[in-house]
Order: sequence, then structure tokens, then C-alpha cells
Amino acid sequence: MLETRFLPGLTLKNPLMTASGTYGSGFEGSQFCDVAKLGALVTKTVTLAPRAGNPPPRLAETPAGMLNSIGLENPGIEVFLAEELPKALKLGPPVILNVAGESFEEFCAVVERVQDCGVPALEINLSCPNIQGAALPFATDAGACEKLVRSLRARSSLPLIIKLSPNVTRISDIAKAAEAGGADALTLINTVLGMAVDWRRRTSKLALGVGGLSGPAIKPIAIWSIYQVSRAVSLPILGAGGVSSATDVLEFLVAGANAVQLGTICFTDPSAPLRILADLEDLLAREGLTVKELQASLQP
Repeated sequence: MLETRFLPGLTLKNPLMTASGTYGSGFEGSQFCDVAKLGALVTKTVTLAPRAGNPPPRLAETPAGMLNSIGLENPGIEVFLAEELPKALKLGPPVILNVAGESFEEFCAVVERVQDCGVPALEINLSCPNIQGAALPFATDAGACEKLVRSLRARSSLPLIIKLSPNVTRISDIAKAAEAGGADALTLINTVLGMAVDWRRRTSKLALGVGGLSGPAIKPIAIWSIYQVSRAVSLPILGAGGVSSATDVLEFLVAGANAVQLGTICFTDPSAPLRILADLEDLLAREGLTVKELQASLQP
């Protein structure tokens, strides 16, 4: 009923997984939730060199969501592989390693470095809005996206899941470029650029001004992106953006997602993944349906 074939050689026991940056690397989240019951874990984004992240304040609550400007804070790939990934791999579910870079060369180098680290797939974060002044060079230009993905494909024996940005005119154009470059799957979507201000202080609520909006507020954008892209490419899709209930999960599946990531909800309720999983199982049993029957079943 819940089993989900996501990629060749990667069948998930259910379609739920954590979203990068919201549950640490799984080990931190395991304090609040039996993560062994989830379909997969996605690590926080790791870069070639350590990153201190952006200056505080880096978080701001908004109606139906939150803004973040963390800036990919992480200890760097060497420390991560030595100290953090081994803990995540012992938790049970498949661990998808999320990596990123600020340049073509950094992306290539970090992907080459992680080829034999024990994970079944890589999620390539092309779309973090909180670095490089929100320029998103590889997520907003189809040619740059295809060139980078093609280069990563040549360097990787692992499946590549390309995480795309909604901050573009036509996300399906970027998705087609990723597919042409050799992507194995896509994650849709990352956060939406936004801003919050304190009118009394006349300042932004984030130190760098702009941040990435996540949570229920962006769910309609995510569903629309998934619907468009699922009809433009033949790649599996990980849906992300505002999922906070089993009903949300089913909506994402019907729109075209193959599996779903849980992100901001894990901040507000770290135990939510198991609640959503239980509710999902109940809903499917009540309706006599399976995950496979619902995937991409939206009527035009």
C-alpha cells in the first residue's frame, strides 16, 4: 500500500522523507521521532569546505510559514563524512546525501569526493537562495543547469536528484535542462524568495534582508510546479513545500510527485513525520488505494 519505487535500486517502504536542512542528518531528529519508520532521510546540505553560514538573525516567522537565511552552515565534507554521516547510516532508512557548491568547480569536486560514502543517491542543491546574494546561477539558467548536471553525471556513479528553485519564470524549462544533462530525478521545490520587515525599527527581520520562504504558504506553488514538471519530463519527482498533513502528501502524489519531503513542519512539531505516516496509512486503507495508484493521477 505504501511501498514506493523511486529509483532503480531504491524502493522506499513509504513515500515520506525528511527535507534537507530540517532534521539535521536524521540523527538529531531521531531524538523526537523513530526515523527508522520513514521511507528515507535527506541530510542537510554539505559543501566542500566548512561554512559558518549567514549572520543572525537568520529566521523569521511569517503567516503560514517562515523565512530562513541560514546560508548552508555546515562543517565541510571531510568532517561530515567522518563524524556525521556514519551516525545517519546506522538509523535504518536510506540516506540521501545533499551537497552544494558556490561554483562549477566546487560542485564537481564535492560530488567526486562522496562517490563511495555509502549512500544510495545524491541530492544536488542548485537552488539555495541564501548564498551568492540569491543569484541562483545554476537554477535559473537552463544552459548553466544542463552543463553542470552533465559534468556531475560524468563524475558520478550514484543517482543524481537535482533540487530546483521556484524563483524562475518557467521551472519546466530548467527541469528539461536537468533531464538533458543526465539527472535521475528532481526535487521540487526549494524555498521562495521573500522578505519580512520590522516597521518600528525600519529594518529587515533577517540580517541579509532576503530569505527563503517555506511552510504551508508555498504549498500551492509547489503543487503547480510539480504538475507542470511531471508533464514536461519523464523523471521521478520528490515533492517538497508546505507539506504538513497526510492530505497534503496525497495531493502532492496526485499532482505528480513520486515521494514527498517533510520540512518546516519538522521545526514546529519534530514528531510530525510519524503522525503523518500513520494518518497516510489510515487514509489509504479507508479508500482502498495504494501510493502507486495515486501517483500522477490528476485529471487534466
